Amino acid sequence: MNGWTEDLPSIDNTAFTSHAQESVMYAGDGTTTLAEFQLEKRDPVESDEVSDYVKHATVDTEDVRFYEHNGVDLPGIARALVNNLAGGSLEGASTITQQLVRNTLLTQEANDISIERKIREAQLALNMEKEYSKDELLMMYLNTVNYGDGCYGIEAAAENYFQTTAANLTIAQAATLAGIPQSPTFLNPKTYPDACLSRRNLVLDRMLSAGDISQEEHDAAQAEPLGLNLAPEVPEDGIYAYPYFTSYVRSLLMEENNPYGCSYADLFEGGLTIYTTLDTTLQDKAEAACDAQRARMSSELDTALVAIDPKTGQVKAMVGGGDYKSSQVNIATGTGGSGRQAGSTFKAFTLAAAIEKGISPKTRIDCTSPMTKEIDGKEQAFENFANIDYGIRSIESATAVSSNTGYLRLSEEIGQAATNDMAKRLGVTSPLSTVYTTTLGVASVTPLDMASAYATLASGGVKRTPLVITKIEDKDGSVIYEAQDSSERVISEEVAGATTKSLRQVFEASDGTAQSAKLESGQPVAGKTGTSTDFADHWLVGYTPSLSVATWIGNPAGSISSGEQLNCNTLWKDFMDQATSGRSIEQFPETKDPSYNNAFNETQKAKLGADEDAAEAPDSQTPTSISEGSKTANSDDAGTPPDATGKTLTEAKTLLADWKAGYMTEYSGTVAKDTVIRQYVASDGMIVIVLSTGPKTS
Repeated sequence: MNGWTEDLPSIDNTAFTSHAQESVMYAGDGTTTLAEFQLEKRDPVESDEVSDYVKHATVDTEDVRFYEHNGVDLPGIARALVNNLAGGSLEGASTITQQLVRNTLLTQEANDISIERKIREAQLALNMEKEYSKDELLMMYLNTVNYGDGCYGIEAAAENYFQTTAANLTIAQAATLAGIPQSPTFLNPKTYPDACLSRRNLVLDRMLSAGDISQEEHDAAQAEPLGLNLAPEVPEDGIYAYPYFTSYVRSLLMEENNPYGCSYADLFEGGLTIYTTLDTTLQDKAEAACDAQRARMSSELDTALVAIDPKTGQVKAMVGGGDYKSSQVNIATGTGGSGRQAGSTFKAFTLAAAIEKGISPKTRIDCTSPMTKEIDGKEQAFENFANIDYGIRSIESATAVSSNTGYLRLSEEIGQAATNDMAKRLGVTSPLSTVYTTTLGVASVTPLDMASAYATLASGGVKRTPLVITKIEDKDGSVIYEAQDSSERVISEEVAGATTKSLRQVFEASDGTAQSAKLESGQPVAGKTGTSTDFADHWLVGYTPSLSVATWIGNPAGSISSGEQLNCNTLWKDFMDQATSGRSIEQFPETKDPSYNNAFNETQKAKLGADEDAAEAPDSQTPTSISEGSKTANSDDAGTPPDATGKTLTEAKTLLADWKAGYMTEYSGTVAKDTVIRQYVASDGMIVIVLSTGPKTS
């Protein structure tokens, strides 16, 4: 017997009573619960947080001589033996202290039916009684005992079965819970209510016999039904809200060698508190916009959206599809599936790479369609969308209309690898391979990739790794992870600014592919549309200085054609109109032009002529007033200015009569003379229209 007790576990501290505390994940507001990860439902409490009814019911039922013995109750063992042999209700012989030992210190031996285990249990119980007071031991028991249905501890049980606290349990409720530990499975009131009711009434009898309740209290409690008020079922995966974002964060935490200072075991046993970047207001708006888009489409199609703050890299909203439970595929991140062809959204990377190499967006490029190219010994034909012949136009204009042939020729000039290199530098992490059509977006990427890469442009060339977790605390409140600034300049401010200026034309030019997605507020935006092979994937990735948003539409099953007329313009606009509603107009910062010293500029000028789309000294122009109205876009109560794009100057004057407005002129080979090419808000709130003077003739 001495040998059996030589290697007993330590009882020097009570850490052994704090098993598997749940980890909780919160949204960016620090209060919205996104998920709870737990192996067991536990919520330890102090003695003053537990009803005396619970304490009396537990002692009267499990160990009536608890306050008299020293951990092992020999008279109790004898009494139980006699009672059981006489055919009475079965009674256990273990004291509360012995049960505590068995449920905590000796869990690995709990099912070992042997004299050795009983001796070890008894010795530890005696040791515990010397180390701790009776009240301390009772609370250790109440905080660790199994109450069935995955509940360990009286507080978890009170919340689970009655949606109340241990302090507020009634006599009948306390007796119900006190009866369960004898057989947590077969006395579970959810699955065996009749057995649980009988056991509860037996507990009430024992409370009456012990003098802890009166006859009237006893009779009233026994007359009550079980009266369960069950808490909502905990999701199997622990996720309560926004499953695409939340499951993505969980997957990062469960990766081996992750940077967050926690493991799988820590997540499910360590009582962690995880703070994330999710903006629930923006998330709700993202889901509403995606729901509205799904309602407009075939049921076979789905949507995805990711919104990132360019100034921090924080992911503010994420929608990875319409039904997470049925598919478990997150299109936004590629989790459970794969990326999607980027289409012409990749042209933004070719544009940035060309500008960085000194090619001016005003340089003209051949955008005629179709074009042929010999690849691997075979002649191949390439076309613009619908084989539209866009003729000769500037790179900036080719961007606005998304000319495939123009960009293939530009890509030839800078080298196809330059597009992939720029994509990676800006933030695309998906695997990329270089082919002739790289600029047309044949690579598979994710909305998270694209929102992140375009956020680098929005931030003036500073890349920030997408951030979803800001801080993690352990069960003691100590910070084990806190996000650090990941800022890294990857392109110059001038290159980023020039790229943004050209990408604005996608929205602002009258023939821009995202012209219909301009925001109601007049907030300037930049970005690029995209459609993949056979119209399987549809994209719009766009940004303001404060928000980069990637949207996708397609068939989740894979590369399945979904119609050439489909696009993401309405989806993107719906979300961004809501996201920017009520906010002051935020201008993109003015930047100097990069050095456009590439010989390609002069070569193209000699071959194709001077740029007909360039403004006449645009930086030196001062808007000519067309209206002295009192409203400005910066006024809090002014509302949204009307859009004059496509109107004549006379029509624009009438439309903007109530606003402070002016105009500037610009040559255009694609917009008729005296027609508004685009409209923007100046820093002083003036509405400025850009009026076409027709093509340059000399």
